[in-house]
Amino acid sequence: MAFDLTTIPGAPYFIPLLGGYLLDMALGDPPHLLHPIRIFGGMIAWMEKLLNRGKLRFIKGMVAAIVLIALVWMVFHLFFSIIKNMDWLWYPVATIMVYYGLANRNLIDEARKVETALRNDGVEAGRKQLSFIVGRDTKNLTPNQIRTATLETLSENLSDGVIAPLFYYAIGGIPLMFAYKMINTLDSMIGYKNERYFFFGKFAARLDDVANYLPARITALLMIVVTGKPGLFRFIIQNRKNHASPNSGWPEAALAGILNCRFGGPNVYHGTVVNKPFIGHNTREITSHDISKASHINHLSTIAMILLISGCLMAWHLFL
Repeated sequence: MAFDLTTIPGAPYFIPLLGGYLLDMALGDPPHLLHPIRIFGGMIAWMEKLLNRGKLRFIKGMVAAIVLIALVWMVFHLFFSIIKNMDWLWYPVATIMVYYGLANRNLIDEARKVETALRNDGVEAGRKQLSFIVGRDTKNLTPNQIRTATLETLSENLSDGVIAPLFYYAIGGIPLMFAYKMINTLDSMIGYKNERYFFFGKFAARLDDVANYLPARITALLMIVVTGKPGLFRFIIQNRKNHASPNSGWPEAALAGILNCRFGGPNVYHGTVVNKPFIGHNTREITSHDISKASHINHLSTIAMILLISGCLMAWHLFL
């Protein structure tokens, strides 16, 4: 007799979680695929064009963010409430949505593209490839700075693009997962401290800080657990504040400690030099091996988070 996976406690949440992860690992983020995040981006751009003018820009930005986040949650909640008893529809649709909510394969692929361009085609190619995934100016970066920026991006986006969506899936299913994705997209599009977005995007930026508070810390803990280096927790506590973000310093400090290297320092953003504190102390050269090791850590941390969520889901449905 064939084993029916749908009989597993918590199967409606466990199976899409596992299936979505496997799809992400197999497919990544195909560039021409109709993706919810691209739709979110269009919605945000339309609201920004409509409201980011005149007076009361902070209030308008706050209202826009709340409306968009609430709308996303309500649409997903309503849809999945309608299909909750249709197993033939629930499992494939929920699996695809979890796949859409994760970005681990794409994150690692982009980091490897930077390293491949730098190693095979030279520093100019590495700078250009890096410019697609970071906000800093890349035109004058050295090979070591290119690799450092790549590692910082891998660690920071492991939290924002993988662990945080999984965290919100665990506590609120797909509706909360995509409400978080809207928060994160809002921050990435309008959460800047420049003249255009300072007031309009301020609420979205602060809300993103709140939403990532726990996931960032969970990410750092997972990173040191999967590498078997719990002694680095003190290093993380000492270095986490050497970052402008209240959250990004956690995973960046974890990776700097694991690799025994140094992140941070001066960087140029939109023509302005920003002097960031250093995270870590070892000024050694970053190598191609470090990029590979960081990618491996991202994989292991993601698997650990999925196993943790799966265990909690099964226990919840078994004993409560």
